[in-house]
Amino acid sequence: MNSSEIRKRFLDFFEKRGHSIVPSAPLVPQNDPSVLFNTAGMQPLVPYLMGERHPLGSRIADIQKCVRTGDLEDIGDNRHFSFFEMMGNWSLGDYFKDEAIKWSYEFLTSKEEGLGLDPNLLYVTIFEGDENAPLDEESKNIWMSLGIPENRIYALPAEDNWWSPGDNGPCGPCSEMFYDMTGGSVGDLNKESFIQSVKDERVIEIWNDVFMEYEKKEGKVVGKLAQKNVDTGAGLERMTAVMKGKNTAYDTDIFENIMVHAKTLSPEISSQRVIADHMRTAVFMIADGVIPSNTKQGYVLRRLIRRAVLKSENKDIGSGKISVIVDSVVSFYEEFYPEIKQKTEIIKTEIEKEVSKFKETLQSGLKEFEKGTDPFILATTYGFPIEVTLELALEKGTKIDVEDFNRKMEEHQKLSQTSSAGMFKGGLANHNEQTIKLHTAHHLLLSALQQVLGSEVKQRGSNITEERLRMDFAFDRKMTDEEKVKVEEIVNEYISRGLNVVRREMPLTEAEKLGAEMEFGAKYPETVSVYFVEDENGDAISKEFCGGPHVENTSVLGAFKIQKEEASSAGIRRIKAVLS
Repeated sequence: MNSSEIRKRFLDFFEKRGHSIVPSAPLVPQNDPSVLFNTAGMQPLVPYLMGERHPLGSRIADIQKCVRTGDLEDIGDNRHFSFFEMMGNWSLGDYFKDEAIKWSYEFLTSKEEGLGLDPNLLYVTIFEGDENAPLDEESKNIWMSLGIPENRIYALPAEDNWWSPGDNGPCGPCSEMFYDMTGGSVGDLNKESFIQSVKDERVIEIWNDVFMEYEKKEGKVVGKLAQKNVDTGAGLERMTAVMKGKNTAYDTDIFENIMVHAKTLSPEISSQRVIADHMRTAVFMIADGVIPSNTKQGYVLRRLIRRAVLKSENKDIGSGKISVIVDSVVSFYEEFYPEIKQKTEIIKTEIEKEVSKFKETLQSGLKEFEKGTDPFILATTYGFPIEVTLELALEKGTKIDVEDFNRKMEEHQKLSQTSSAGMFKGGLANHNEQTIKLHTAHHLLLSALQQVLGSEVKQRGSNITEERLRMDFAFDRKMTDEEKVKVEEIVNEYISRGLNVVRREMPLTEAEKLGAEMEFGAKYPETVSVYFVEDENGDAISKEFCGGPHVENTSVLGAFKIQKEEASSAGIRRIKAVLS
């Protein structure tokens, strides 16, 4: 069974069980500044896990595009990928452990509707309990009722069987499923032997059921949510490898064509895999609006492209190679993600520009290295990767103080706010009162900008914290002082009038006809949630596709003030504003 068949079986299975199928959200979260990318299927659904009503109901299934870059150095082994697809089914205050576990088991083992895996090769883990929640006896009993022997069910601590997206938001214990990749030679295992078999990759994780009934704030579990949720996850790449009896997805249809081209760039398997992985990720990042830069998402993209170049045998990926690699990714995914087909030429252009820029960097970096320039300066000023510095130092027999470099880089990342974790305090995931107010003011700001600058102004990104809002918008020049004052006046007028904020669910086609503002690069389901800010006559001064939450009336917002208006990138301006 190939990846396309697994994808279809998964969605069909849960659609038959009352789940609405929703498209993947873009890689860059719209309203969660705590992360650079969506790293799990649950992140775009946080408002609904916290209690917001989803326009398609309480049962959802999807396949979410994700990026994780915390373990780039591990890419090249059998299991790690920077981009991956996460299959997930969701209960938003609907079913809980019993249905979730039974359906997970059924999909994995059913030959008719599921994957037909051998139930005798399954192992299961549950949460062992701590000060936040007790031992998950309920899940254990459900697994045993399905035929999983008690000696193949292992209770593990929170570091293994408690899941949360970060320091804030919904969280809870989980039950994970593992599969014997040896075909049965592993057999029954005690807990210690099971853990070792996982490390040895004889037994691998294939599915995770998270029972989200708790909330975390500032890294601590503070209590239970208003509703019990189920968040399941199964990586498509890993599942494809299991179904093909392969140790890695690099040996499946997912990477088949791109690996052909990667092999022409390096004789080493690990390097081939890095090139294939990083270029695939770059395609999806650029398709979702990310371009190489020195900050945030752009910095990650730049690093991926440059690492791919470094892994090339001659440090040279020409435009011809870039073109065929991009084409191989696009041809494989265009059925599921047509946006990458539409943006193929843009993707090629941005990668070629970055590769060309890096080639120049390599030359200047080599000259500075010969002068004995500090590795930190080489990295931050000349864009010279530490990997290259270390390789050159080894050739010359010189020593690099890696600890000093890492310390300086950590300080640099904190200052420039390019780290992916804890980048800001808060975000919508914690539903902070001030954050919600700023989120609502964000809608008013877009409306005011369109009045002052023209209806062609479109949002191109946002970031909302407890302290301020930030909006990127398409506009080709600096705003005048008069224009900024006018925008402020309009927003504050909306606030003073006490306008109602109303959420409506409607067909996507109707929302489009109404001219509701859409998130750049996003795909939407057939039924959507639209927030309206309405004047005294019930006419909309703002209408946007949005998951919420917002205040109910603008009168509670306070005074709106623009702090800064500046260039973000070519053709994109950025406004930072506050409420007082």
